[in-house]
Amino acid sequence: MSEVHAARRSRLRDRRPTAGNEAALVSRSFNVRYLTGCSAPGAVLLLGADGHDTLLSPSGTAVDTRADPLGGTDGLRRVVLPGGTADAAVAAAELAASRSVAALAVEEHDLTVARHRALASAAPGLRLIDLGRAVEQQRLVKDEEELAALRTAAEITDQALGELLESILVGRTERHLALELERRLMDHGADGPAFPTSVATGRNSGRTGHRPTDRRVEEGDFLTVRLGARYRGYRCQIGRTFVIGPAPADWQIELYELVFAAQRAGREALAPGVEYREVDRAARQPLEGAGYGELLETGTGHGVGLEIGEDPRLSPAAMGKLDACVPVTVEPGVHLPGRGGVRIGDTLVVRPQADGGPELLTITTKELLAL
Repeated sequence: MSEVHAARRSRLRDRRPTAGNEAALVSRSFNVRYLTGCSAPGAVLLLGADGHDTLLSPSGTAVDTRADPLGGTDGLRRVVLPGGTADAAVAAAELAASRSVAALAVEEHDLTVARHRALASAAPGLRLIDLGRAVEQQRLVKDEEELAALRTAAEITDQALGELLESILVGRTERHLALELERRLMDHGADGPAFPTSVATGRNSGRTGHRPTDRRVEEGDFLTVRLGARYRGYRCQIGRTFVIGPAPADWQIELYELVFAAQRAGREALAPGVEYREVDRAARQPLEGAGYGELLETGTGHGVGLEIGEDPRLSPAAMGKLDACVPVTVEPGVHLPGRGGVRIGDTLVVRPQADGGPELLTITTKELLAL
């Protein structure tokens, strides 16, 4: 399906109407993959204004397209650079200059100062301009092939988590449970975890980005899990909180119901045309109203796709509005220092109400289970 990648490159050219002879250099690895299907380390894409595009890969680098659901790099001129070539981006700039290109748009946000200087030095007659985040903006709205990969990633994630919940948890360490979850992801067909799996128990529960420790699961603990599968390059995310033991304490029920209400409000706010910050506000208000405002994070969700944490950002300062077919997470949480907390998160696809509203990809129950 190389035509999918060719169409993406064509759309990128259409999004950036240029005057004169201009080319673009795409160096950010996720963007190269999106536009070509190639995930070879160090590969760059030289995008010609005339539609002649070249993928340049370092010598000795295996071009891996197996994990891409949309096909390989057919339709591109592929150049494997000779040994000793230090940087494919520099080679691409030299190639652009040899084609009498007047200007080269580069991803300045991806380039170090030293690398930018190397490009200017290699092709001194070439005017370097900023491509900006044009590719990332194009990646916001997913096509059906991308969404299919995300659905499969979510199914794998739900399966792995569901199996863990059926096992004995008391006495096992956070680290061991995280490793088991990642093994189960692989068993069900994932290419790997979408990000480092987080398992947090007791006083650690509800913490953002908690790295699993050797703390053992105990009766009465909150157990917070955050994980996701990577399938053919696409990544999803789920967050759930459970109670260990026969029944939760009153304070655990109260806190859980509050976070659940916040997460539901954020989910229900998802619709095309809604501002990013309005979704954040919807999820944030119940928690702030209960007096937990100072314990909240700067955002309550983000986009997913080839990356975890890609655009858009759902935060108070985020600018922009949602489109249909944009997958995002909604994952509010509260951590009470010294006690623990609750975090609930899902991956959803923005859909108009006429199509049934947001499409929930991660379907593991959000009922407060006592395990």
